[in-house]
Amino acid sequence: MADPKGFLKDGREVATRRPVEERVKDWNEVYPDGIGRTLLPIITKQAGRCMDCGIPFCHQGCPLGNIIPEWNDLVWRDDWEGAIERLHATNNFPEFTGRLCPAPCETACVLGINQDPVTIKNVEVSIIDKAWDSGFVRPQPPEWLSGKTVAVIGSGPAGLAAAQQLTRAGHTVAVYERADKIGGLLRYGIPEFKMEKQHLDRRLDQMRREGTVFRAGVDVGTEITADELRERYDAVVIAVGSTKARDLPVPGRELGGIHQAMEFLPQSNRASLGEEVPDQIRADGKNVVIIGGGDTGADCLGTSTRHGAASITQLEIMPMPGEERPANQPWPTYPMTFKVSSAHEEGGDRVYAVSTKEFLGDEDGNVRALVLVDVVFDGGKLTEIEGTEREIPAELVLFAMGFVGPEQDGLIDQLGVELDERGNVARNNTYASSVEGVFVAGDAGRGQSLIVWAIAEGRAAAAGVDEFLTGSTTLPAPIPPTARPLVV
Repeated sequence: MADPKGFLKDGREVATRRPVEERVKDWNEVYPDGIGRTLLPIITKQAGRCMDCGIPFCHQGCPLGNIIPEWNDLVWRDDWEGAIERLHATNNFPEFTGRLCPAPCETACVLGINQDPVTIKNVEVSIIDKAWDSGFVRPQPPEWLSGKTVAVIGSGPAGLAAAQQLTRAGHTVAVYERADKIGGLLRYGIPEFKMEKQHLDRRLDQMRREGTVFRAGVDVGTEITADELRERYDAVVIAVGSTKARDLPVPGRELGGIHQAMEFLPQSNRASLGEEVPDQIRADGKNVVIIGGGDTGADCLGTSTRHGAASITQLEIMPMPGEERPANQPWPTYPMTFKVSSAHEEGGDRVYAVSTKEFLGDEDGNVRALVLVDVVFDGGKLTEIEGTEREIPAELVLFAMGFVGPEQDGLIDQLGVELDERGNVARNNTYASSVEGVFVAGDAGRGQSLIVWAIAEGRAAAAGVDEFLTGSTTLPAPIPPTARPLVV
């Protein structure tokens, strides 16, 4: 156990963000000197709040099965090298989850039954940032090569986790990415103010030194066909994510100035990294309306703020959640409560329980406003409230309503894999698809989910591939696909 009295004498303390007026003028992370370094003066006490429970329900909350009480204890004892060894035993990329995961482990913390839970996510990111600074993170090339080859299609967290595990198991792995740089949504979907790309780049450098080959700018299914891929490699891992965005087919949808979030965010990310972006979608001086109240919507909010939008309104069709855990979402489940991200601190309005009925245009064919109506859910049915229709100005509308599955044109159609009822790639308990030698990991098989689930599935799929190629495996498999319900 860490400090036996830690949870009695110390309260929860989190990192202090940079002042709003400072951070909205740049694209750097919202924490001074990076969150891990910012936390170091307080993190030992925070790790000491861990009670080393007899049954640590934080394990249940974490899809990766992170051994949280152990690395909390090691941090409290100032054994940072031991802590990163424990953390890396279950998580390939804690610098990603420590910044981007919503921390379902914390809502399952036993201390959280009647107190503020342990700052597990903050301890995690402090461990990995300290490890990088101290030289504890080194390449781990395989001791021998199996002679087997694997193609991983997609370089998001699921694909990268599968690739690193399979490379370390001795297989020759090539990761294909259709964008011009490796990283998937980690590269161009996540704004710099949430995770600076230096954290991604140094992890990719480690993977290259271990032997993973990266092939960016290759659209598999077009530039290389599925048949060519299967002929060239002994196994294929589909990790293309869930990239078909949900649309809103209401009158006026065809007007100019209405875009999907993943048209807007990647352009801004490229520009913030110094790239030239012709005809970039920008929010400067515009009334911006974001439809969708989740993390992607918050990313659009923070980005629009930095562009200098005149006003920003984020719409959510569901009612405003409360600040306390709902009675029907008891501990240790993940509760739907009111959350304030760093982007919400910076400005903008949030409007709940509304639906968009129509987009209104100007004489040039561009959006100028949208028509809203208040709604209520009655017995699971959405009902409009009569007399609540109103217009709000909007010269830029961004859809951040989630995704409905992987794109099927190209690779997936060519492979001929079976799909489930939601349009995702169907798989069995070893993450194998209906086509021999073809596996699937992450959102392409699970549907839109969390980064921590993507990494867990990438690790588990790697174990399935290793067993397929060699007849057995020593790679850990955190979760079979149907082991637990999605906790979001």
